[in-house]
Amino acid sequence: MTNLLSETLFPGKDGAGTVQRTVLPGGLRVVTETMPTVRSVAIGMWVGIGSRDEAPEHTGATHFLEHLLFKGTPTRDSLAISAAIEGIGGEINAFTAKEYTCYYARVLDEDLPLAIDVLADVVTSSLVTAEDVDAERGVILEEIAMHDDDPSDVVHEQFSAELYGDTPIGRPILGTADTINALSRDRIVEYYRRFYLPTRTVVSVAGNISHERVVELVAAAYERAGRLGGDDRPVPPRTGGEGVPQRSGVRVLDRPTEQANVVLGTVGISRTDERRFALGVMSSALGGGMSSRLFQEIREKRGLAYSTYSYTSQYSDTGQFGIYVGCLPSKVDDVLKICRDEIARVVAHGITDEEIARGKGQMRGGLVLGLEDTGSRMSRIGKGELVYDRLLTVDEVLKRIEEVTAEEILEVARDVLQRPLTLAVIGPYGDKDFSSFIA
Repeated sequence: MTNLLSETLFPGKDGAGTVQRTVLPGGLRVVTETMPTVRSVAIGMWVGIGSRDEAPEHTGATHFLEHLLFKGTPTRDSLAISAAIEGIGGEINAFTAKEYTCYYARVLDEDLPLAIDVLADVVTSSLVTAEDVDAERGVILEEIAMHDDDPSDVVHEQFSAELYGDTPIGRPILGTADTINALSRDRIVEYYRRFYLPTRTVVSVAGNISHERVVELVAAAYERAGRLGGDDRPVPPRTGGEGVPQRSGVRVLDRPTEQANVVLGTVGISRTDERRFALGVMSSALGGGMSSRLFQEIREKRGLAYSTYSYTSQYSDTGQFGIYVGCLPSKVDDVLKICRDEIARVVAHGITDEEIARGKGQMRGGLVLGLEDTGSRMSRIGKGELVYDRLLTVDEVLKRIEEVTAEEILEVARDVLQRPLTLAVIGPYGDKDFSSFIA
């Protein structure tokens, strides 16, 4: 077998941390990171298809398909799939995001061949029978119902829906009861065959492994499935979507909850925007921990809420900046006023040198401490290969964070935080008018 491309992306020290990449015939990418001091291996199969790729009538199809791929293949039924991994003490699962889907497993290093074989079988050769579709439909409806019972989850979904409107990126990943009931087996299979291609797939592996051995195992598994070969090249990273307007609006779900759940925010920046590091430092200072402005002002000084934080998220062409608060319904006006006041302070004056240092420290620590296990390392290189033109080293990311200046933070704050605001609220509010808080 002739590889189209093999390269070492980052050389490690004495073999540890070496990241290598191979593109197999047909456009299938394999990336690995060696961690010779551990005894586990994490494997991920990343497919560049997410919920934002769905037409309105397909809403929920990507997540529905994620469930169905575990139901059976020509060689394994659903029990055999789970038992193969759980029988060796491993774990296997999957998740669907807005722009990609990931199937993953974590096993002992000696069980790597079995894990790759099972995952490749699931991703390439699922039967997706009509009986399985009907059975799993009920499971997904239960998942939607469970999700709808948790207002702290629903408020973020409502925020996205109001922020992005009736666009694929604004619709729920799970779909709705109506769209799930409307999805047919033929429609799901067509979706599977159109998008689950080697050219859209990245296999990432981290742990006590040899890159050459991983490539050999992945190639063999895909060859058995008849999915290896040809001159196709990998699909490049997604660079845009349907266009996301800067919207302003309020969405209130009137529910008899004991706690109000609130998200106030706006459209953010994309994952390739160089200002993402400055925005991250600013968000950490504003609401990233117990020392942040929002936590100190809302919880510590005034006792208005138990939980409050700010966050950023990025996609290929857009992003979000949001502030979440969970508080007593009677306190929501006070909380929202504080949030608006703190946003105004940051826009006017930026953040202090002390806050910048703390924000950088939080980002650095979060990055490094989050890479202490094989699963997080696998996710970093797999997602990075799928969505970026070039994967940055950890040291490069740390350097970008450290280089953030007060001027850059003020500039991005004045851009992002002065965009039209959007508010989502869940609580016992009837027809209460919240529009003054986004004016």
